[in-house]
Amino acid sequence: MRFLFLSLSLASLLAGYAAKAQNKEALGYPDEKHFKNIQQLTNGGDNAEAYFGFDNEHIVFQRTNPKEGIQCDRIFYGSIPKKAGEKFNYKLVSTGKGRTTCSYLMPDKKHFLYASTHLAADTCPPVPDRNILKKYVWPIYDSYDIFVADLNGKITKQLTKEPGYDAEATVSPKGDKILFTSTRNGDLDLYTMNMDGSNVQQITHELGYDGGAWFSPDGTKIVWRASRPTSEQDVKEYKDLLKQGLVMPTNMEVFVADADGKNVIQVTHLGKANWAPNFMPDGKRIIFASNHEYARGFPFNLYTINIDGTGLEKISHDGGFDAFPMFSPDGKKFIFSSNRYNGGTHDTNLFICDWVE
Repeated sequence: MRFLFLSLSLASLLAGYAAKAQNKEALGYPDEKHFKNIQQLTNGGDNAEAYFGFDNEHIVFQRTNPKEGIQCDRIFYGSIPKKAGEKFNYKLVSTGKGRTTCSYLMPDKKHFLYASTHLAADTCPPVPDRNILKKYVWPIYDSYDIFVADLNGKITKQLTKEPGYDAEATVSPKGDKILFTSTRNGDLDLYTMNMDGSNVQQITHELGYDGGAWFSPDGTKIVWRASRPTSEQDVKEYKDLLKQGLVMPTNMEVFVADADGKNVIQVTHLGKANWAPNFMPDGKRIIFASNHEYARGFPFNLYTINIDGTGLEKISHDGGFDAFPMFSPDGKKFIFSSNRYNGGTHDTNLFICDWVE
């Protein structure tokens, strides 16, 4: 799954909050020159992975909010407000059972796909006890499978049935391929399949976590995050955690390749966690989240970079967490998740703005 870094200290959030107060009305910062007309879409809970549909007007996203009885991620669907001050309305479209993640609207504008654990149990699966593990880890639930449902939440097809983790699916702008992450070979690798789940092809083969992948706007390339353990100790740790259904996401870099996985290029060499990458509308640059500037591994901000690794630019400046960036297909709107203006809580909300070059 594409996950949140939400277990970080409250002290870090409070430190960032003090600096935010001076500019709350704008929901941004003076040096966020690419963001114009920022709107906050959600209020409270953890809201993330908001992704535009092919019509530029709707999104799907995942939400957790125990205050509303949502104990683990559920998928919601909503219409983007057309004018300032208009309320963002959304509805639950996953089953309300198990844990769900990684939703994406389908080209027909009538269905969406997402990963869910509901076939294994109606309840939320257990989360790792990091106090015992003494490590920051993500759970890789082997009960995740990928489903297609209509916009009323009725599941119309199960796309994956192999044992192991299947999630993190996105759809090509061409409308012909789905890109996803799976452990069906014993490692976390990228695969493609046809829109009906047929013709599954493995396209990454290196040891390590390959995930959070996206197609370029023209569908000819992909971008993703990957860990590449090389030392004997790191390889052992990675394999031992994976056997427990866990992965440690603290050392990842951004990669690009052709849509079939060939001609791989490592874009970033920054160290720490570089993740949630996506293509810019021109298809020549990447936008991603990173903590590489900070010795303590926090905060996370958004950066852009050319595919060849040049031209790194920091574009968000919150003192907490900015991640999960996506442009609308027409390139006019930009959506992301952030801790900004959350009153010193752990809430992560959705923000949308006009993008200015």
